[in-house]
Amino acid sequence: MSLLTEKKKTNFDDEKLSKAGLKAFFEIAKLWKLSTEEQLLLLGMRESERSTLFNWKREPKKLPKDTLERISYILGIYKSLQILFPDEELADSWIKKSNSAELFQGQSALDIMKRGSVSDLFIVRQYLDAQRGGWC
Repeated sequence: MSLLTEKKKTNFDDEKLSKAGLKAFFEIAKLWKLSTEEQLLLLGMRESERSTLFNWKREPKKLPKDTLERISYILGIYKSLQILFPDEELADSWIKKSNSAELFQGQSALDIMKRGSVSDLFIVRQYLDAQRGGWC
């Protein structure tokens, strides 16, 4: 088999990664006091997929790549907030507070993130990384 046709192998077990990602997501959702509807929107799910969300809470499954990407951005947002705001309560409540920064135009970060596109999660993550002096 040539190098061009050989299937690329990764060191990641998608199922383990999915389980860990979901566990972290649901913990963050609890800290941020997210409603079920907000959780669905952040994960890129429709209201009709509500039962899937509840099934994932009980028994995590291998997730689609899009969902893993979304969770990755949410984890990064959470981490950045914990770095920027040493007060955990302030860090967790920031997500729902209106923001006067040009990006937000008076909306909260959660309002931006709930628009439904994975790029909206990226934008909030990028903003927070820039605020803490990281790469953007």
